[in-house]
Amino acid sequence: MDKLKQLETFASVATRGSLTAAAKAEGVAPAIIGRRLDGLESRLGVKLMVRTTRRITLTHEGSAFLEDCQRLLTDLANAEASVSAGGVKASGHLRLTAPAGFGRRHVAPLVPRFRELHPEVTISLNLSDRVVDVAGEAYDCAVRVGDLPDSSLVSVRLADNRRLCVATPKYLQQHGRPATPADLARFDCLTLSSDASQTRGWAFAVPAADGGGTDLVHLRPGGPLDCSDGQVLHEWCLAGYGIAWRSIWEVEADIAAGRLEAVLEDYAAPPNGIFALFPQRKHLALRVRLWIDFLKHHYGQPDFWSVGRV
Repeated sequence: MDKLKQLETFASVATRGSLTAAAKAEGVAPAIIGRRLDGLESRLGVKLMVRTTRRITLTHEGSAFLEDCQRLLTDLANAEASVSAGGVKASGHLRLTAPAGFGRRHVAPLVPRFRELHPEVTISLNLSDRVVDVAGEAYDCAVRVGDLPDSSLVSVRLADNRRLCVATPKYLQQHGRPATPADLARFDCLTLSSDASQTRGWAFAVPAADGGGTDLVHLRPGGPLDCSDGQVLHEWCLAGYGIAWRSIWEVEADIAAGRLEAVLEDYAAPPNGIFALFPQRKHLALRVRLWIDFLKHHYGQPDFWSVGRV
């Protein structure tokens, strides 16, 4: 029980940003919160947080440990809910949000199927590429793709997400294949326009300068066409107008069908994630827990991404 309390305290401090806020939420003195953190770091033999009078910063080890803690605490809450809920049916209204492109393809088709299993649940789905304030706008759950900013939200990793450079076989036959990321300068690259959210460019893992391992680099290839909408870039790529850098969830079915081919696979950046986010709550509503489990189940199916639905 002491170990569990230490984990809960660490997650609370990390997400709330201070010992005082975590102590206030629990109704205890900040000194008690501090002793739990000290005990956790002592037991693990590693520094998880750098604490000053003004702010708390997670160490590299602390950031990695936080994700594991949140997953463990969520799994525990789900297990307890499964027992305590017994035969109780999920009910009530479920407010969901997801990015527009991903949501149309891989969230919206699952919503009515979830409701078939839980007919007493009503569902609203918001698809938007703006960063929705989940807690402030009273959403129960958000699906996010990519690296997550620091947040007071709880995150559950649903699946990995990779990005690949792709083009049609005909385009590659006519123009050749890039051998290294630097070769992209000689090709027509279909890129997001400067006012879109992809600010750092295309990511690649290249051999490190010291000869050991790889470094992550970001390139901004140019081309005659750009657009602020990723779906348009996907369609231009399928039409043979150049090379695009797209998420695997968007192009895997095209690759499987032979409509697109991946290039520069040896330089593909490590995957980021597809996450479910929800406000931190002591008791997660059964309908939210079941929705997250439903997504994890389908996203974990081997052929889900190649056909778009299972």
